[in-house]
Amino acid sequence: MLHSLYYSISAIQDEARHLLESGRLTRSQPIHTLCRFFRDREWCQIERELENNQYLLRDRICDLVSRECWQSD
Repeated sequence: MLHSLYYSISAIQDEARHLLESGRLTRSQPIHTLCRFFRDREWCQIERELENNQYLLRDRICDLVSRECWQSD
């Protein structure tokens, strides 16, 4: 039996923030760079969710996580 994972846009944003914080991504990289961190089957669903929320794969990671709250301003 195959289980399909669902990634909400907030879950994708959280994962992108985690990858930024760990230094594995930079804010200027395109969103499609995220595909390196997911399996092919997961990426297809993530890509669909991004498109449904008006994100283009060429947009920057900073556009995806733009609602970050800063701890020290």
